[in-house]
Amino acid sequence: MNFTLKIWRQKNQNDTGKFETYEVRSISPDASFLEMLDVLNNQLVMEDREPVAFDHDCREGICGSCGMMINGRAHGKGRKQATCDVRMRSFTDGQTITVEPWRANPFPVIKDLIVDRTAFDRIMQAGGFISVRTGGVPDANSTPVRKENAEEAMDAAACIGCGACVAACPNSSAMLFVAAKVSQFALLPQGQPERKERVQKMVAQMDKEGFGNCSNNYACEAECPKGISVTHIARLNREFLLAKLT
Repeated sequence: MNFTLKIWRQKNQNDTGKFETYEVRSISPDASFLEMLDVLNNQLVMEDREPVAFDHDCREGICGSCGMMINGRAHGKGRKQATCDVRMRSFTDGQTITVEPWRANPFPVIKDLIVDRTAFDRIMQAGGFISVRTGGVPDANSTPVRKENAEEAMDAAACIGCGACVAACPNSSAMLFVAAKVSQFALLPQGQPERKERVQKMVAQMDKEGFGNCSNNYACEAECPKGISVTHIARLNREFLLAKLT
């Protein structure tokens, strides 16, 4: 398969950046999107040109580092997939593909397709740790957890912090990310001691980082590679209001 790539190139945060056009040929339909970029970079290196910088690690849809906008969609066309899960057979032979980084002020561009997502780390740090004693592994039945709560907590904990929710939101809201992190603790007994303090600190840090407000257009849920539901945002709002009132 052959493709024309329009890729955003930007030297650093202070550079204005621009799109550059490249041609790639004889790409296997079974190749992942990142493997296709590898082919392009090999080609650029052979031509003594600067390769395209992009984030990647596990390439198994687990780490969330490979986020980028593909034809205006976070992680590309399709549902519940990271960029590394996208296969080239999902595109048409000869198609022009536009690739750019996450577009959000709290995610400044480091270089080309790589953005600084440490704002998410700071939100997590603001939430702090749980004060439950550690030590030997307790008996499974010693801390009863309702099945539905355990399942919801696991669903929330599936968030990989890729930033697709922010990139997809017209307000650059991080509500789905913060809601997932708040939910995974609020639903379990271990998260109760700091429950009220945690949600207030995380929301305050989210606002400090410059993320926008949720306007309920569900773009975050649609583009989330783990399919995390916006019902967690409703829980975040309830948790925050409860913490403020009590």
